[in-house]
Amino acid sequence: MKRKILCMFLCCILIFSMVFTIPGCSREPKLTKVNLTEVAHSIFYAPMYVAFENGYFEEEGLDVSLTNGLGADKTMTALLSGDCDIGFMGSEASIYVYKEGASDYAVNFAQLTQRAGNFLVARDGDSFQWEQLKGKTIIGGRQGGMPEMVLEYVLKKKGIDPQKDLTIIKNIDFGMTAEAFASGKGDYTVEFEPAAYSLEKEEKGTVVASIGVESGNVPYTAFMAKQSYLTKHPATIQAFTNALQKGMDYVNSHSPEEIAQVIAPQFDETESEALVAIVKRYQDQDTWKDNLVYEEDSFTLLEDILKNGGELDENVPYEDLVTTEFAKKVLKK
Repeated sequence: MKRKILCMFLCCILIFSMVFTIPGCSREPKLTKVNLTEVAHSIFYAPMYVAFENGYFEEEGLDVSLTNGLGADKTMTALLSGDCDIGFMGSEASIYVYKEGASDYAVNFAQLTQRAGNFLVARDGDSFQWEQLKGKTIIGGRQGGMPEMVLEYVLKKKGIDPQKDLTIIKNIDFGMTAEAFASGKGDYTVEFEPAAYSLEKEEKGTVVASIGVESGNVPYTAFMAKQSYLTKHPATIQAFTNALQKGMDYVNSHSPEEIAQVIAPQFDETESEALVAIVKRYQDQDTWKDNLVYEEDSFTLLEDILKNGGELDENVPYEDLVTTEFAKKVLKK
């Protein structure tokens, strides 16, 4: 009898150990799923991709899925409709939604970039001076878009009237501007990467100025969520912010070569040499903040640019559209 009981006891132990060692039966904590939609997939957003590739989101208990929204309008639509939990785009989108009277509007909780990510490209880069733009033609961005508004803001800072002193082409699709310039259209073009790098490599143009450096610390992109999501899921937002800060810390403490190596899986179509050069260009112009706190001065500058571009008639409350709670909590760790 004792032998039977002992055998049964040993069998139970064996079965129990088998259950908890077979795949899928681990006691590891379940990751919280988060749907993130980005405005575009760009090397400009390197800290976020570092967080993905180095496993920082998993370290914080998150399973983050990434979708390309292909533009701010579609990204904001996905956020407001609930198709994603967190949206990553320019903060001007949150201002527009707020001005339209949305009840459950988007709130910015983490700022990623502090510079515009585009560059002025000339056909001849010898001894460039901003005065040279007078009487010339520039391929710019669409009317009312952030790239175009920042360009016009910079031009005015340089004493150039965008409406009178030069011609800005605004009707070429975003993805076709570099090709149009290479084919002979315009004297200058404003390009994001990798288009600016490609024009230089093909000897079709030369980067002569950084729009980001000239415009100052513009809060070009930020992470946002609806008020309701922030209220219901503060722990998730905090974990997400913690992971992002790790990505920020990495890009601010590693070389372009090291950063490029980490994010390379996100950009299979980009050669290693180009990836390193582009990361270096963004790093050199101080593109990424050292923290995720969205300061009021930056938000006010953004509003000034929107008013200058004719897209905003009066300021909206910073405290309604920005929360620094999560970003500041990371810094206290």
